[in-house]
Amino acid sequence: MAEQTGVQTLLFPTLFDKPLVATFDTPQQSSDGGAILLKVIDDDLTLTSHLAACLPEGRQAGKIAHDLPTLIRQRCFGLACGYADANDAAQLKADPIHKLLVGRDPVTGPALASQPTRSRFENGVGPRDLYRLTQTLADVVIAHHAARLAARRVTRITIDVDPTHGQQELAFFSGHYDTWCYLPLVGTLTFNGERTQHLVTALLRPGNAPAPAGALGVLRRLFRKLRGAFPHAHLRVRLDGGFASPAVFAFLEAEGVEYLVAMASNARLEKRIRRLLGRARVQSKATGETATGFGETRYAAKSWGRKRRVIMKAEVVRLAGRDPRDNPRFVVTNLPQSPRRVYEIYRERGDVENRLEELHYGLGFDRTSCTRFWANAFRVLLTAAAYVLLQALRERLAATPAASLQVGTLRERLFTLGTRVQVSARRIVLHLPSAFPWLALWQSVALALGASPG
Repeated sequence: MAEQTGVQTLLFPTLFDKPLVATFDTPQQSSDGGAILLKVIDDDLTLTSHLAACLPEGRQAGKIAHDLPTLIRQRCFGLACGYADANDAAQLKADPIHKLLVGRDPVTGPALASQPTRSRFENGVGPRDLYRLTQTLADVVIAHHAARLAARRVTRITIDVDPTHGQQELAFFSGHYDTWCYLPLVGTLTFNGERTQHLVTALLRPGNAPAPAGALGVLRRLFRKLRGAFPHAHLRVRLDGGFASPAVFAFLEAEGVEYLVAMASNARLEKRIRRLLGRARVQSKATGETATGFGETRYAAKSWGRKRRVIMKAEVVRLAGRDPRDNPRFVVTNLPQSPRRVYEIYRERGDVENRLEELHYGLGFDRTSCTRFWANAFRVLLTAAAYVLLQALRERLAATPAASLQVGTLRERLFTLGTRVQVSARRIVLHLPSAFPWLALWQSVALALGASPG
């Protein structure tokens, strides 16, 4: 958010046929009036209250102006509304809607926490606190879906774990991303044949962490939680090529789960796919289009100890104005389906890239500008919590045009809404603009969340 200049009135003397005066003199107004929808979701999930309960309160009771639930809610709701930095608190601490979201009177209630208070809060969290917070986030998400799917039999849960990247303290150069970065680990769940990948965990790791670092611990705890909540479901894990290691394969097989793990090419695999690629080249040359073939082999690297099934995709890519390009791919799996079907199942994990883009570009997932690693890890987790709220909101909007909106569009059409707040002895009234272009959508969403016509 831009820094305030202190100027309250601006004059445009020649813009129209009369001088135009813009003056910031109307109290009890907010530009985030639609964000009250978030509170409906949080009250349903009880996410922020569960997260706050994980943290010990070490402050003196008589000196506490902002309790832990208030600080958590202020940060999560602010992130969901697009305010990625703690510095935004300077402009939002008196905002009536943001005060209302944390349970304070929008007019007479005390101001929200300032930037120094929020920064001290974030820097006061340590690794044990973060462990509890991470486990609680997963517990809330899994309990929510167990309740949502109670009337249906969940037969399969697909777990996708992906490393992503960004920049902050403890960043190191990564040859894969060709930049200095850190490597958060993001985990999602997909139930039965649903398309949506639901965020369930996010873990910040230093930039020099190998891809599998932390992944086995995350998976082990998720397996335990999911088997407790969905005892009849088969678990399936999809991982990218950075996780292809003997330890990962042995762990997944010992756990008795289905798995699909991408694998980088090497000289032995290139030799085995040569015939498939030759056929694809002939087909591509004949048709002038991209050609793809599938096959399989039994393969064991020297460190594996035994052979495993490897699916091979031989693809020759043709793009206008470019030479044909070979694109061989390999996936290690214990699934029995045909090579083509196995690769299709693996490709479905590609939708997680949309989730990562929403986290990065919609919520500032990589805006980790604290000087301490654990404070940055806390920010990552709070950003994940804000995203869980937004995903839960979209779930409730299945019958509305907002069901598939991206985070930025969701915020623009539902939250960013100029509002005047009025409080009386009997009720709180939000005066919203009748000319709001997304009025019908907002009304349909509010009704879907339990509002009733007044």
